[in-house]
Amino acid sequence: MSFPLKTQLVDSLAEFGRTRSLVLAGLLTAAAVVMDRVFTIEVSPVLEIGFAFLATALCAALCGPWVAGTAGVAVDLLSYFLRPNGAFFFGFTFNQFLLGFLYGLWFYKRRPHPALAVGACLTVTVLINFFLTPLWLHMMYGQAFVIFSTVKIVKNVIKLPIDAALLYASLRLAERAGRRAAA
Repeated sequence: MSFPLKTQLVDSLAEFGRTRSLVLAGLLTAAAVVMDRVFTIEVSPVLEIGFAFLATALCAALCGPWVAGTAGVAVDLLSYFLRPNGAFFFGFTFNQFLLGFLYGLWFYKRRPHPALAVGACLTVTVLINFFLTPLWLHMMYGQAFVIFSTVKIVKNVIKLPIDAALLYASLRLAERAGRRAAA
């Protein structure tokens, strides 16, 4: 089932008025913070492998882009204040908003599908990992604006199908659990 973008965005704004959505967003925000702080592997100061995106994507699928984007901001701020990892920079907070928002555009009011998971992960990889994050690092540290380092390309090429598979599996499990709860 496909929804026009305008309808999707308006419906997502209405989720702010639903107690169920706000509670879900709060729980998934807490899950994302825990996953970010406990299950993130730091390869280098600028290269991490984490799974908090799964909680953000689930929030996006259930509550829409606006709520998930706002939850992403909360995840970034809470994660930073609980355990700072370098200097605070608003660009990374924007990345977290955009992550939730993009996942919301891909998954809100849609049944999980492998192509949607791949498209969402590819969008995030290109826009956030290859464009915005290097821009923020350049602004913070004055390093050359290098989008495609060998390590970054290899990491993202390996991680993309893994992230898409994990994302699709997580959303399918949530969908099944939701159906069982409704029955």
